[in-house]
Amino acid sequence: MTKAKGLRRIINAGKYSLQGLKSAFLNETAFRQEIYLLIAACIIVMLIDFSIYERILLVGSIGFIMIVELINSAIECVVDRIGPERHELSGRAKDYGSAAVLMSIVLAIVLWIYIFTCHYFP
Repeated sequence: MTKAKGLRRIINAGKYSLQGLKSAFLNETAFRQEIYLLIAACIIVMLIDFSIYERILLVGSIGFIMIVELINSAIECVVDRIGPERHELSGRAKDYGSAAVLMSIVLAIVLWIYIFTCHYFP
């Protein structure tokens, strides 16, 4: 089978990406929660008089959590696909993915606190 080229490759890549987002939404509770958080963040940043840069940082920090969550879920799928037995490296891979999600959440919290603090307590 020949690999698609040009516009067909881009269309296929977009289709696969949408399938991945749909699968993550249906199968990953954390990803669904982060989508709801993203919606709430979008509403909050539109209701409060933030600069465009602050809005981008606030919403982008939630988007970053979602990106890291997708990568973590991919790691978990691959490790689970290899087999059900426990292995130190499999456990470490899952722990590293989980730690990455935690660090992205901490980053978002710090950004939100900093921007709100600067906004309300200049």
